[in-house]
Amino acid sequence: MSDGEKLIPINIEDEMKSAYIDYSMSVIVSRALPDVRDGLKPVHRRVLYGMYDLGVFSNRAHKKSARIVGEVLGKYHPHGDSSVYDAMVRMAQDWSLRYLLVDGQGNFGSIDGDSPAAMRYTEARLRKMSEDIMADIDKETVDFQLNFDDTLEEPKVMPTRVPNLLINGASGIAVGMATNMPPHNLSEVVDGTLAYIDNNEIEIDELMNHIKAPDFPTGGVVYGYDGVREAFKTGRGRIVLRAKVNFEEVDGRESIIVTEIPYQVNKAEMIKKTADLVNDKKIEGISNIRDESDRNGMRIVYILKRDAVPNVVLNTLYKYTQLQSSFSVNNIALVAGRPQLLNLKDLIHYFVEHRHEVVVRRAQYELRKAEERAHILEGLIIASDNIDEVIAIIRGSKNTDEAREKLMTRFSLSDIQSRAIVEMRLRQLTGLEQDKLRAEYEDIMKLIEHLKALLASKEMRMQLIKDELVEIKDKYGDDRRSSIEYAGGDVSIEDLIADEHVVITISHAGYIKRTPLTEYKTQNRGGVGQKSAGTRDADFLEHMYVATNHQYMLFFTQKGKCFWMRVYEIPEGSKTSKGRAIQNLINIEQDDKVKAFICTQDLKDQEYINGHYVIMVTKQGQVKKTPLEQYSRPRANGVAAITIREDDELLEAKLTTGQSHVLVAVKSGKLVRFEEGKTRPMGRTASGVRGITLAHDKDEVIGMVAVNDMNSEILVVSENGYGKRSSLDDYRITNRGGKGVKTLNITDKTGQLVSINSVTDADDLMIINKSGLTIRMAVEDLRVMGRATQGVRLINLKGNDSIAAVTKVMKEEESLDVERDENGDIISPNAVPVSTSEATDNYDDEDVDDQPEEGNEEE
Repeated sequence: MSDGEKLIPINIEDEMKSAYIDYSMSVIVSRALPDVRDGLKPVHRRVLYGMYDLGVFSNRAHKKSARIVGEVLGKYHPHGDSSVYDAMVRMAQDWSLRYLLVDGQGNFGSIDGDSPAAMRYTEARLRKMSEDIMADIDKETVDFQLNFDDTLEEPKVMPTRVPNLLINGASGIAVGMATNMPPHNLSEVVDGTLAYIDNNEIEIDELMNHIKAPDFPTGGVVYGYDGVREAFKTGRGRIVLRAKVNFEEVDGRESIIVTEIPYQVNKAEMIKKTADLVNDKKIEGISNIRDESDRNGMRIVYILKRDAVPNVVLNTLYKYTQLQSSFSVNNIALVAGRPQLLNLKDLIHYFVEHRHEVVVRRAQYELRKAEERAHILEGLIIASDNIDEVIAIIRGSKNTDEAREKLMTRFSLSDIQSRAIVEMRLRQLTGLEQDKLRAEYEDIMKLIEHLKALLASKEMRMQLIKDELVEIKDKYGDDRRSSIEYAGGDVSIEDLIADEHVVITISHAGYIKRTPLTEYKTQNRGGVGQKSAGTRDADFLEHMYVATNHQYMLFFTQKGKCFWMRVYEIPEGSKTSKGRAIQNLINIEQDDKVKAFICTQDLKDQEYINGHYVIMVTKQGQVKKTPLEQYSRPRANGVAAITIREDDELLEAKLTTGQSHVLVAVKSGKLVRFEEGKTRPMGRTASGVRGITLAHDKDEVIGMVAVNDMNSEILVVSENGYGKRSSLDDYRITNRGGKGVKTLNITDKTGQLVSINSVTDADDLMIINKSGLTIRMAVEDLRVMGRATQGVRLINLKGNDSIAAVTKVMKEEESLDVERDENGDIISPNAVPVSTSEATDNYDDEDVDDQPEEGNEEE
């Protein structure tokens, strides 16, 4: 050890701890995380500033990338040249950044993961947006710091006019933390920022009306909205992305065509892995994969085998390949040098705060410069007013300093003013130049006045920020690339199931199952029939539908909620099995009960959902019609279908086309028939309008029928066992909300009305007594009679027994007879309610066991 040196012993544990903390803070603050104000990491900021220094603006020629990298390395960024070049390359790749900051010329890589050419071959220059990120940087708008060797200054942050962090996102791994921020659409972000400036108390839900979801450079589909909502509200969330896909016929084969893939997916790698899965038999149904991408855009073709179902193959691809991937949002950025987790509103707040500071500093700088110029102009104007004397003083002076001293003394000028006069050129003595001086002075005084007003008024400054943002939107705003599928998300592995025909049966006690249609052999009328579904004691099949696996069942409860189930989610059972209790399959409250069922086709088919309605009736006589579209976005916990008032409950729900007649009957024996068109469509949460006026406090609605077939017959039954069937024409059409016309002559002998159904000779009736007895009878045994009669006795009741419910059921002796073509295929894939051996071929006539048919209204 040489003279003057000494050793200081240090505990290695303490030294490691402090050294590692210093290192980690250095990585966090000076390398891996973006600044919340300009959205740039130090390397990106230095690349842009280095290019600004070099003068490679968007309207100048490109310069070699090596030249730019050398400039940045030598002046500001003392790290490896690859760190600078890689950062610059990424800012020029249209699949990496939503809004490009560098204009590259040459090979800058590809979405297949190809490397860019070496920096000596490529060239680059700034894009216009980068110039807006650095706009006013020369007006003391931001603080500068010394570079690594204290010889130059570099900006600590950019004065950006562009909300860069939101529109381009960022990703980086620091020590102990990481950031992963998605890009967004500039037009949406500007709209959201304007809304925030107008109302600083705005809720995130309101901001989401403007900023819908992240918008990725590679397009694709944001599948499901829960992750987006979570990310916007908390700063963390998982966003599911899917490729944009369509089906085509290629070389006579069904094919899946992919035109956009999820963000940050390597196309070549994805295709290779998919091919491996196909070869390993993990994915069935694909015979060939071709990448037909070219300069016009992406096109990946999956050619399918002849027997493959395109939707099933596609959903298998979503499950096993990167055609579906997820983006884990983690919005961590530096706020005042400290890492912080930020939600959507925070990000906008800090950007607006930064812009405000920039506007204030710019105004202060411009005001100072304007006042300095005004001061000089005042001196020049004094000189031009006394030009002969000024010339004489200058000519009579030995040197410049003496001339300045004399001028300062004679005209009470400052040093700066006298210097400007001495340096004045002869051409400024012309009359025209003197007029120009005065005009410039007037303009500059107006500018000073404006800048002082700006500095005095926060409203003016905010309006200026808004105007500049609108200008940015006009310059760079564009349409969304990523579409949003709100109904998506983590639902069942949809469509890994083929879309086959099934029979759905629901029993009176609420047991449901689906059975492949192939289990029901087609029989001729009058056949002996087959053993049908087993049921529990005193239970029986009440509803039966023919549907396909991909259709939906809607369940409506007495509290006014609607639940969904895909048909394939209904437990499968044989013809003779009992099925599962509906209560156990949906998230229904303990004290709630399913009251109505509707089987619908594809809820994503816009024409279908906008052309159908759900009509509901409550016990107190409220009627509501809602477009089926309102129920087309399934949620696991159901949605409100109707707002039920106190002491009321939902009784029935029917699917209609808007052309039906509706009949509503009440206990007191009255019935209203009205045209469905008389009820205007309402939203889900509405409570409806008056459908029928109840006769008294104890009166209540007992049923509703909706019919399209005007030849229908109406069967009504009273609690003491009396019933009758009448022609639909017996009930005149009246306005809704009236007291109705008599449907059964109610006396003490008949008791109150308990049931209304639309029937034909082909139906059977199942009558359930309060004592638990069930009796089955054929509708054809009842003759048609007038509506004002008291009907005939249907069954004999013992003691105080009375009828609890009456429902239509299938004739037991006949099996399911579905309309088929000459090849034996079912003709209509619609959901068909079935009440007899013949399947109803009109979907809109809900002609099912307990489902009254659609009918016409009354008063």
